[in-house]
Amino acid sequence: MDRKRNTRMGNKYLILLVLAIMVIACKKDKPAPPILEEEIAVVEKPQEVFEFGFKLSDYIVKRDTVKAGESFGQILEQNKIGYPKIFHIAEKTKETYNIARFFQQGKPYTLLFSKDSLELPESFIYQPTKEEYVVINFKDSIHAFKSKKPITYVEKSVTGVITSSISETLDKKGVSAVLTNKLADEIYAWTIDFRRLQKGDRFKVIYFDKYIDDSIYAGIHKVKAAYFEHNKEPFYAFEFETDEDKGIVDYFSEEAKNLRRAFLKAPVKFSRISSRYNLRRRIAVYGYKVRPHKGTDFAAPIGTPIRATANGTVTESRRRGGNGNYVKIRHNATYETQYLHMKKRKAKVGDFVKQGDVIGWVGMTGNTGGPHVCYRFWKNGRQVDPFKQKLPEAKPISDSLKFKYLDFIKPIKYQLDNILFEPEVLENEQPEQTIITQANS
Repeated sequence: MDRKRNTRMGNKYLILLVLAIMVIACKKDKPAPPILEEEIAVVEKPQEVFEFGFKLSDYIVKRDTVKAGESFGQILEQNKIGYPKIFHIAEKTKETYNIARFFQQGKPYTLLFSKDSLELPESFIYQPTKEEYVVINFKDSIHAFKSKKPITYVEKSVTGVITSSISETLDKKGVSAVLTNKLADEIYAWTIDFRRLQKGDRFKVIYFDKYIDDSIYAGIHKVKAAYFEHNKEPFYAFEFETDEDKGIVDYFSEEAKNLRRAFLKAPVKFSRISSRYNLRRRIAVYGYKVRPHKGTDFAAPIGTPIRATANGTVTESRRRGGNGNYVKIRHNATYETQYLHMKKRKAKVGDFVKQGDVIGWVGMTGNTGGPHVCYRFWKNGRQVDPFKQKLPEAKPISDSLKFKYLDFIKPIKYQLDNILFEPEVLENEQPEQTIITQANS
C-alpha cells in the first residue's frame, strides 16, 4: 500500500518537473519583451529677469509714472514711508542725485518691495531718460547711485530712389525721419539742396540704430557712410573723427574733402524760397516801381525754428519798422547775416551762436504778406545774394590725417559700393540689417 502511494507521489513530481522544464524552454524560445525606458519630464526653470542690477523675482515690483504735481516725497508716503525718513533719504542722497529737484512729470519709476508679510519698500528707481536711471536704496543703509542701461548699436543699410522727396521715400521703408534730418541737415546740407531733388535721384546709407536693453528702440544713433546720386553726380560722405581728444567728428568725401561749408544754405528746414534776391523787383502794389529786394524769403509756417547759418556773435536783436522782430549776426570781418519778421527772438545781443542754433521763430512781424523769414547776407558791409557767393569751406582735414583717413574709408567704401540699389517695387521693404555691435555704459 505504502509502495503504491510512493510510486504515485514520485510520478506526480516527475510530471511537475517535466512541465517546469517545458515552461522554461518555452520562455527561452520567446524573445524577451523590450525594456521600456522611463520617460523623464524636463522642467525648464523660468529665466531670471535682472534689471537695474536687481533680480526682480526677489521682490514685489511696482511700476508707475510721475503724475502731474506729484513729488518724490508723496510717492514714498503713499508706499508706507513716513516723512521723517523721507527727509532723511532726500538729504542723504542729494549729492549723488537731487531727486527732489529733478523729479519730472511723465518720467517712469519702479518701487521694489520685500517679499514678506510686511511688504515694505526697499528701493526706488527713477528713470530721467530711457538710458539713465537712479537707484535709491533704503533697506538697511540709505545710499544712491546713477547708472545706464546697456546699449546695443545695430548697423543697418538702406537704399532708395527719389520719386518726390527723401522723407517720403524713407517713410515708405519704415525708416525714422531722423535719418532724413541727418542727411539733409548734418551731412549734405552744404552740398545738396534737398528742396530741389530730382525724380530718379538715389541714395545708399549705412547707419546705426540704437537699442536699450536689446529691446527698446531709441532711434537712429549716427550715419557711418552715405552715397547720394543727385543729377547723375555722385556725392560720397564718410564719418571721421578729426580730433580724438575733443571728439570732433565730421563728414568728408572720398577725396578727403570736407562736405561742410562755413554757411548753411537756408536758415529754416525744408522750406521753399518764396522770393529771391532781386535788385530790379517791381511790385504792383507800389505801381510797378522798382523796389529792390535785398534778401531771400523762405516761406515756412509760423513758429518754425530759425537757425543761425554760421557761427558768430549777435550784434542786433530788436524790433524795428518793416523788419519786424529780427536778429543780426557778425560771423567774421567779412560776413554778416540778418533774419527778419520773427514771431519771437531767442538770441540776445552779445550771444555767441553756433551754426544750426535756434535764434528765433518764423512769424509775420513788420511788412510781410505771409509767414516767412527774410534772410539777408552781407559781405564786406554790402548786401549780396548768398546763392551767388563762393562761400568758404569748413576747416579741411590736416595733411597728417589725410592718409589715415583714406586708409580708414577703404573698407567702408567697398562695403557701400557693394550695396545694390533696390528696384522701386521693393521700396516698402524694411532696411537690411548687417552687423550688430554691443556697447555697455
